[in-house]
Amino acid sequence: MGKRKKSSRKPAPARRKEPLDTTFTCLFCHHEKSVTVRMDRKEGVAQLVCKVCDQRYQSKVNHLTEPVDIYSEWIDAADAAQREEEAPRRPVASSSRPAPIPASGDSDDDDDDDE
Repeated sequence: MGKRKKSSRKPAPARRKEPLDTTFTCLFCHHEKSVTVRMDRKEGVAQLVCKVCDQRYQSKVNHLTEPVDIYSEWIDAADAAQREEEAPRRPVASSSRPAPIPASGDSDDDDDDDE
Protein backbone atom coordinates (compact mmCIF):
# COMPACT_ATOMS: atom_id res chain seq x y z
CA MET A 1 0.00 0.00 0.00
CA GLY A 2 1.27 3.40 -0.91
CA LYS A 3 1.32 6.55 1.15
CA ARG A 4 -1.20 9.25 0.68
CA LYS A 5 -0.06 12.06 -1.50
CA LYS A 6 0.36 15.34 0.40
CA SER A 7 -0.97 18.43 -1.22
CA SER A 8 1.83 20.84 -1.90
CA ARG A 9 1.51 24.34 -0.53
CA LYS A 10 1.64 27.25 -2.86
CA PRO A 11 4.55 29.58 -2.22
CA ALA A 12 3.70 32.61 -0.13
CA PRO A 13 3.39 35.83 -2.09
CA ALA A 14 6.55 37.89 -1.98
CA ARG A 15 6.42 40.83 0.38
CA ARG A 16 6.50 44.12 -1.36
CA LYS A 17 9.32 46.36 -0.18
CA GLU A 18 8.12 49.77 0.83
CA PRO A 19 10.44 52.40 -0.61
CA LEU A 20 12.45 54.51 1.82
CA ASP A 21 11.97 58.26 1.96
CA THR A 22 14.02 60.41 -0.37
CA THR A 23 12.76 63.81 0.85
CA PHE A 24 13.26 64.93 4.43
CA THR A 25 12.69 67.76 6.90
CA CYS A 26 15.41 70.42 7.09
CA LEU A 27 17.26 70.71 10.40
CA PHE A 28 17.77 74.44 10.04
CA CYS A 29 14.56 75.87 8.52
CA HIS A 30 12.24 73.00 9.64
CA HIS A 31 10.36 72.81 6.33
CA GLU A 32 8.98 69.37 5.62
CA LYS A 33 9.99 67.57 2.42
CA SER A 34 12.38 70.36 1.45
CA VAL A 35 15.61 68.33 1.66
CA THR A 36 16.47 66.09 -1.28
CA VAL A 37 19.39 63.72 -1.69
CA ARG A 38 21.07 63.13 -5.05
CA MET A 39 23.42 60.18 -5.25
CA ASP A 40 26.04 59.65 -7.94
CA ARG A 41 27.23 56.11 -7.38
CA LYS A 42 29.76 56.22 -10.24
CA GLU A 43 31.52 59.20 -8.66
CA GLY A 44 30.89 57.86 -5.14
CA VAL A 45 29.38 61.14 -3.92
CA ALA A 46 25.99 62.13 -2.52
CA GLN A 47 24.68 65.69 -2.20
CA LEU A 48 21.98 66.78 0.20
CA VAL A 49 20.30 70.14 -0.53
CA CYS A 50 17.48 72.07 1.15
CA LYS A 51 15.29 73.82 -1.43
CA VAL A 52 14.21 76.53 1.04
CA CYS A 53 17.34 77.63 2.94
CA ASP A 54 19.93 76.23 0.47
CA GLN A 55 21.72 74.27 3.19
CA ARG A 56 24.11 71.74 1.62
CA TYR A 57 25.96 68.60 2.69
CA GLN A 58 28.18 66.26 0.69
CA SER A 59 29.32 62.76 1.59
CA LYS A 60 30.97 59.68 0.11
CA VAL A 61 28.77 56.72 -0.80
CA ASN A 62 29.12 53.06 -1.66
CA HIS A 63 26.78 50.55 -3.30
CA LEU A 64 24.85 49.96 -0.03
CA THR A 65 24.23 53.61 0.84
CA GLU A 66 20.66 54.90 0.70
CA PRO A 67 19.40 58.52 0.87
CA VAL A 68 18.27 58.05 4.47
CA ASP A 69 21.87 57.15 5.38
CA ILE A 70 23.11 60.47 3.97
CA TYR A 71 20.40 62.32 5.92
CA SER A 72 21.49 60.55 9.12
CA GLU A 73 25.13 61.47 8.47
CA TRP A 74 24.05 65.09 7.99
CA ILE A 75 22.25 65.07 11.35
CA ASP A 76 25.32 63.59 13.05
CA ALA A 77 27.64 66.13 11.40
CA ALA A 78 25.40 69.04 12.43
CA ASP A 79 25.30 67.77 16.04
CA ALA A 80 29.08 67.37 16.11
CA ALA A 81 29.59 70.88 14.74
CA GLN A 82 27.23 72.31 17.35
CA ARG A 83 29.03 70.48 20.18
CA GLU A 84 32.39 71.68 18.87
CA GLU A 85 31.13 75.25 18.73
CA GLU A 86 29.79 75.14 22.31
CA ALA A 87 32.92 73.54 23.80
CA PRO A 88 35.39 75.94 25.43
CA ARG A 89 38.36 76.43 23.17
CA ARG A 90 41.94 76.31 24.37
CA PRO A 91 44.39 78.82 22.96
CA VAL A 92 46.57 77.10 20.41
CA ALA A 93 50.19 78.16 20.11
CA SER A 94 51.34 78.72 16.56
CA SER A 95 54.92 77.67 17.27
CA SER A 96 56.59 74.92 19.25
CA ARG A 97 57.08 77.29 22.20
CA PRO A 98 54.48 77.16 24.98
CA ALA A 99 51.96 79.96 25.13
CA PRO A 100 52.97 82.81 27.48
CA ILE A 101 51.29 82.95 30.87
CA PRO A 102 49.07 86.03 31.08
CA ALA A 103 50.39 88.53 33.62
CA SER A 104 48.01 89.58 36.36
CA GLY A 105 47.65 93.13 37.72
CA ASP A 106 49.34 92.22 41.05
CA SER A 107 53.02 91.84 40.20
CA ASP A 108 54.21 92.97 43.67
CA ASP A 109 54.91 89.39 44.76
CA ASP A 110 58.52 89.60 43.50
CA ASP A 111 59.36 92.84 45.28
CA ASP A 112 58.49 91.75 48.86
CA ASP A 113 62.17 91.13 49.73
CA ASP A 114 63.28 94.69 48.84
CA GLU A 115 61.17 96.45 51.49
